[in-house]
Amino acid sequence: MFLFLILYICPKLINLLNLIIMDTNMEKPYVVGMDIGGTNTVFGIVDSRGNVLATDSIKTQSYATIEEYVDAVCSKLLPLIDSMGGVEKIKGMGVGAPNGNYYKGTIEFAPNLPWKGIIPLAALFSEKIGVPTALTNDANAAAIGEMTYGAARGMKDFIMITLGTGVGSGIVINGQLVYGHDGFAGELGHVIMRRENGRLCGCGRKGCLETYCSATGVARTAREFLVARSEPRLLRSIPAEEIVSKDVYDAAVKGDKLAQDIFEFTGRILGEALADFVAFSSPEAIVLFGGLAKSGDYIMKPIQNALDENVLPIFKGKTKLLLSELKDADAAVLGASALGWEAK
Repeated sequence: MFLFLILYICPKLINLLNLIIMDTNMEKPYVVGMDIGGTNTVFGIVDSRGNVLATDSIKTQSYATIEEYVDAVCSKLLPLIDSMGGVEKIKGMGVGAPNGNYYKGTIEFAPNLPWKGIIPLAALFSEKIGVPTALTNDANAAAIGEMTYGAARGMKDFIMITLGTGVGSGIVINGQLVYGHDGFAGELGHVIMRRENGRLCGCGRKGCLETYCSATGVARTAREFLVARSEPRLLRSIPAEEIVSKDVYDAAVKGDKLAQDIFEFTGRILGEALADFVAFSSPEAIVLFGGLAKSGDYIMKPIQNALDENVLPIFKGKTKLLLSELKDADAAVLGASALGWEAK
């Protein structure tokens, strides 16, 4: 009789426990993701499958104090949260920001933001909204997003390279993002690529990768090439100081040799840098994100060629070069939101 009761009751208890666990997981089915850029701040609600359910934005530079900025975000974010069932449905909030320190939840001395010094942003949002909030730099957030929702799903060792106004990076080793002892590890955009006559970087040093392989770096190369070369080219119809990387791409598509050479120059420098990065962590893949990465073979071929030519022989052919699978419109919010699931 006792054995019968055990056999009868135990499966029912197990089923009950499973239902309780499922209910607990479903109690908080959403997270908030927010990306702070120098121009715009974008935020939204994301579910566990990586669907961005609602988004909004504000202008980052429009607020003189951090308190005004937080109030402005919350004035638009809280209605989004209410539309999803309220704060009790939110597991956490993740924030990607320039100079974001994961350990402290702070933004520290970000040169492109209006608030100076050390800003305890995670604590400010956690207190204002009432959910756990985690913060890291924008490239690290992109790496987490790629690992959770994108091209790096299932990977434990990869490097994320973001090619925007600057060059950012997130390094994942053994499934863990590398933060370093102070929270700022992974500034691969500031590896020096040209030690003699290198370009001046916003960080104050010369020759950083960012000065050559960012969107602004491409524009700088275009201006240098136009001065050094005399042949008539499409880019000469644009005032030199107004040239942007998209102009170079448009000219390359139309067959402009100078524009194609600019991409060749840019891609080779980035490929050389990636070869060194491979020697450091032996990643399964390097994932490229950003508008510049979408320039197709104009930039991808020289990157791959330079990587193959410069990588240490024991690593040759082992690291894939991939493009991000995150949608442009959702990428910033998705990357940051992945932090929200782990926020405590």
